[in-house]
Amino acid sequence: MTTAILAALLLLTVIGFTLGKNRSIALAGGNWKKLHSLPSYYGAYVALWCGLPALILFGLWIALEPRILETIIVRDLPVAMIESGQAQLGLIFNDIRNIAVYGVGDRTIDPAVVAAVDHYKSLKTISFAALAVAVLALATLGLGWSQRRVVPDMRARNRVERIVMVLLIACSTLSVLTTVGIVMSLFFESLRFFHAVPFWDFLFGLQWSPQTAMRADQVGSSGAFGAVPLFAGTLLITIIAMAVAVPVGLLVAVYMSDYASRRGRAFIKPVLEILAGIPTVVYGFFAALTMAPFIREVGEAVGLSVASESALAAGLVMGIMIVPFVSSLSDDVMNAVPQSLRDGSAALGATKNETIRQVVIPAALPGIAGGVLLAVSRAIGETMIVVMAAGLSANLTANPLQAVTTVTVQIATLLVGDQEFDSPKTLAAFALGLVLFFVTLSLNLVALHVVRKYRERYD
Repeated sequence: MTTAILAALLLLTVIGFTLGKNRSIALAGGNWKKLHSLPSYYGAYVALWCGLPALILFGLWIALEPRILETIIVRDLPVAMIESGQAQLGLIFNDIRNIAVYGVGDRTIDPAVVAAVDHYKSLKTISFAALAVAVLALATLGLGWSQRRVVPDMRARNRVERIVMVLLIACSTLSVLTTVGIVMSLFFESLRFFHAVPFWDFLFGLQWSPQTAMRADQVGSSGAFGAVPLFAGTLLITIIAMAVAVPVGLLVAVYMSDYASRRGRAFIKPVLEILAGIPTVVYGFFAALTMAPFIREVGEAVGLSVASESALAAGLVMGIMIVPFVSSLSDDVMNAVPQSLRDGSAALGATKNETIRQVVIPAALPGIAGGVLLAVSRAIGETMIVVMAAGLSANLTANPLQAVTTVTVQIATLLVGDQEFDSPKTLAAFALGLVLFFVTLSLNLVALHVVRKYRERYD
């Protein structure tokens, strides 16, 4: 139903653009020099005033409506239900909303709930009608008001650009606020975890076993939340993946940017980028069914003990998966280095190899560092390959032939299925996420420092 309102709003916006443009042309009387801006800017001015305020109202209405309806419905429930507690009231309201949308089915429900469902449906109908009237009326008012303001000497281009700039600032602010909100949610949930588990025990503990008893009368483990095995497993697999991806990716980028012919580059680059489009689960199958057995057979042939799931198998396949990220980004930034620098270096007697090492790579260092950093972040965050090829065992080992697990795999494991969000087992996922955030932030700061120190600037 809301789609119909958006479609009508879009239609009004298009009409506003056409009317604004046509009015400016009509006022110019065929002499466009009378207009301050191009006719399309007058149309965009009317379209923005027609669509933007109405769209903002629509978004606010959609965001606030559920809370307002819940307040009204809960207020009219019987006293016994209201006094049942906030959590129970939330469940009752969810039940009312689900019945209103999907029906009651075969079960018998309380008459008070039936009345609340009817009340909810009537409120939704009224809300939709009010939303449609308010949004379309505001759009029409905006269209009419802005249409009347279209005159030949109006600075339409300046006003449109100012509105667009405000929109860009709003989008940037929203991105920053979203990041802050994510960090704050991680931080506060992590604080709840650290009230149950000491911070130093979590950060420097050597045993990870998050299983806890669900009930007070249940016999079970109290859990061990030492995260060092997870950090060690993540670091081990990331190092193996980077040992494959960075040298191979950089060499491929150097070949494509300075040695390959135009036809060869046009063939190699798309083929490499196909690797980036393959789903990670496919890499996981390849690691589990091909790479892991191969490594085990080779290891056993030379007398080594190799686990059926190993960090080496996961790291190697992850490195293959990441090669396109490094090679493609590095190739782009190397190609962006001006040809005049290469020609100048050659004119001074440098070989192609020396030019690449002493001119091209230093000039392209920020982009290369960005590509490597992106690859490291991808390796740290990869989950599927680790689950299928490295296992779930939190072993504290530096042996790449043993099974290990990573932080992201444990976060996914902790949040699968029905969870109690007040238990240390579930809250541990937020603490792991917070640590992962600070690790990624530290990597960005280190990369920034490296770029500033070693980057060569050419004017």
